[in-house]
This record gives sequence, C-alpha cells and structure tokens, in this order.
Amino acid sequence: MKRILIAILLVSASLLATAQEKIPGYDSTLARNLGADERGMKSFILVILKTGPAKIEDKELRDSLFTGHFSNMDRLAEQGKLVAAGPFYDNTSQYRGLFLFDVRTIEEAEELVKDDPTVTSGIFVAEMYQWYGSAAVSMLNEIHKRIQKRQP
Repeated sequence: MKRILIAILLVSASLLATAQEKIPGYDSTLARNLGADERGMKSFILVILKTGPAKIEDKELRDSLFTGHFSNMDRLAEQGKLVAAGPFYDNTSQYRGLFLFDVRTIEEAEELVKDDPTVTSGIFVAEMYQWYGSAAVSMLNEIHKRIQKRQP
C-alpha cells in the first residue's frame, strides 16, 4: 500500500510539472531573458517626479536643463534601464511625470537620476518606490519604436 501511495504521488507530481510546462503560449526563453518569476512578474523602481523648489525663470537655462533631461532619458532607455517615462496631465498633487526603471533597488535608481539636470537643479524632486509588475513592461521601448511615427 505504501509503495502504491508513493507511486501515485510521484506520477501526480510528474503530471503537475508537465502541465505547468505546457501552458499555451508560454515562452520560457523570453521569460528568462526578461528576468520574470513564475508569475511573469519582476521588481522595478517607480519614480514620481514632483514640482521641486527651484523656480528657474531664465528661458535659455531652463531649456538647456530640459534638453539634458530628455538626453538622459534617451541614454537610459538605450541602456535598457528606463522602460517607461512620461508627463502627467495637470493635477493638484504637483506630480509632473514618472520614470519606470528596470533596476532592483532604490539606490540604483538614485544613481540614475543623478545625471538628470532637472532633478539636480531642483526643478523636479524624485520620489521612489519599488513596484512589482509584469516583466513584459521591459519590452515597452522596443514596441514603442515600432509605433512612433515621429520623435517629439
């Protein structure tokens, strides 16, 4: 009886493992390349940019700082570190925009925003949070390039 029970457990475990491997459409290579866990998820760092204390009235300086801001975003996107970014519409919370970084820790994200002149000049302040979401988010830049008709 004990051998039959063990055999049933082994067969059940084998069937369960096989069933989990044969999920329709599952791509184990893609999941591994994106760093996905068994749920297809991973950790990111969400950065909310808020209005900072600096009030820079000099148009040339302000334009230069924003040129650096966009250049930094382009560089980080090319490196695969920045997977999403964009401004918020008008709101009462002083939220200006967001970054979604494909890094594990807030400390890594803090290093990435040190090169953003709008943050270092105080135009924006950055609030950072760990976020657990679909690993597929990492593919946004690749997909966006295929649907972007012109650059801003």
